[in-house]
Amino acid sequence: MSSENALVAHNVRLLRERRGLSQTELARRAGLAKQTLSRLEQGTGNPTVDTLFAIAAALRVPVARLVADRGRTVAVHRGEEVGWERAAGYEWRALGQVYGSGVVENFLVRVPAREGGAAEAHPAGTLEQVYVVSGRVRVGPADSPVELSAGDSVRYPGDRPHVYESLHGVSVVHVMVSVPYGGVRL
Repeated sequence: MSSENALVAHNVRLLRERRGLSQTELARRAGLAKQTLSRLEQGTGNPTVDTLFAIAAALRVPVARLVADRGRTVAVHRGEEVGWERAAGYEWRALGQVYGSGVVENFLVRVPAREGGAAEAHPAGTLEQVYVVSGRVRVGPADSPVELSAGDSVRYPGDRPHVYESLHGVSVVHVMVSVPYGGVRL
């Protein structure tokens, strides 16, 4: 099984299960044979573009959700390496993407020096993205945190234990937590 097929298989199965659909029902909605969907979810199928668009439409998600690596890895963006775009008299830079299958929570957090701590895992499928507004921090999965400075950002799976720790004085970070519908904390 190729890594691309495994990724699509994982994403389709995850989205189907979150919506409470059987393979039979999703195949019906997408206009596909159940066997085609079953092979795709096993990672042994080789879906056409039309098949991916049909599944995405049936799940009511952009096709990018089926082929994107939705946070199984840590992605670090160093501030000095990220370019700013200019448009209509202002400058902006992208901090990352959030996929809309749940709730996105945004926090501005003051992290005291060396007093950050371990955070428990959020519901399965949760992603966290942290942008450092000021200071220096160590954040990310508890087993592999990264050190960041003002202007840097990181995205990582929030469904594993993770840490927030300021390395000098009080640091300020913007934390964006994307919680899938199945794990929404209202």
